[in-house]
Amino acid sequence: MSSPEKIQTLGPDDVIARLRGLREKQPVPFSAFYSSYLGGVVTDPSLMVIPFDDHMVHRGHGIFDTASIVDGKIYDLEAHLDRFHRSAEASKLTPPCSRDEMREIIVQTAAASGQKKGSIRYWMSSGSGNLGLVPAADAETGFFVMIFPGLAYDKRFYTDGMRVMTTTYPIKPALYAITKSTNYLPNVLMQLEAKEKGLDNGVFIDADGNVGEGSNMNMAFVTKDGVLKHPRFDKILSGCTVLRLLELAPVLVTQGIIQDIKIGDIPVEEAMDSAEMMLIGSSIYVAPVVEWDGHVIGDGKPGPVSKAMLQLLEEDMKAGEGRLIDIPY
Repeated sequence: MSSPEKIQTLGPDDVIARLRGLREKQPVPFSAFYSSYLGGVVTDPSLMVIPFDDHMVHRGHGIFDTASIVDGKIYDLEAHLDRFHRSAEASKLTPPCSRDEMREIIVQTAAASGQKKGSIRYWMSSGSGNLGLVPAADAETGFFVMIFPGLAYDKRFYTDGMRVMTTTYPIKPALYAITKSTNYLPNVLMQLEAKEKGLDNGVFIDADGNVGEGSNMNMAFVTKDGVLKHPRFDKILSGCTVLRLLELAPVLVTQGIIQDIKIGDIPVEEAMDSAEMMLIGSSIYVAPVVEWDGHVIGDGKPGPVSKAMLQLLEEDMKAGEGRLIDIPY
């Protein structure tokens, strides 16, 4: 075995050149990034970095949230900021600025990106300064915003439906499940497990045998007698998208597409006997599930309720009263 080359000590110019070289080898579609450490926005992806000693990096002490850009407007940001601040409180993070300032930073970063469609992801960390568990005494809470195209999902999910499995990994304890922290290891392992088996996603089941959630999305069901059902939110993440859809769904009752809406425990057996099953989230929107653990859901095809829910969401994202913020490009 040959000896490794002597490791170089790099200067600032060398580091920037190598970071740019990394992005040349691995291009990424990130169009704007705000860092409270820098106090500004960068549009060069090679400069979208945070310190290695930031506790979000080496201890997972950080939170995040995601909102959508649709036709040059930010959709439902206030609901996402509500959850962001709840997650901050649960994680003992002190916001580095007021909510109004945070909103303005997000809007200005979106404007700097020039993007009329995509996603906004933003993070809060407990800061840098040491490698311990507790943040350094002089640590400043970090706030970061990224504009990117959003997560891409196979069109097949919507035309043919998704195939999922009950994951072998345990669901997160309630405190961690309802907090949108950056520690997504169980979610990652669940998704990797599903992919290894040629499937699209997994299903978390709680200790009582009730349905929890997917890897990064909520789950809803339609019973054979037309009731839209969703698990209680005390043990899973309160998804902003599904909460909004539950507000909009009564119109589907009026239209006769569903008969009722209920939130409560959903045992696995009951869930598998549903006429429809769907995954719901800010990236995937509404995607039907047609197979779970090899068991066919409904007639094995995307159903009318999932299609109606997707249409409701798409209409709200373009014209939702009080839900849209214009981006001043």
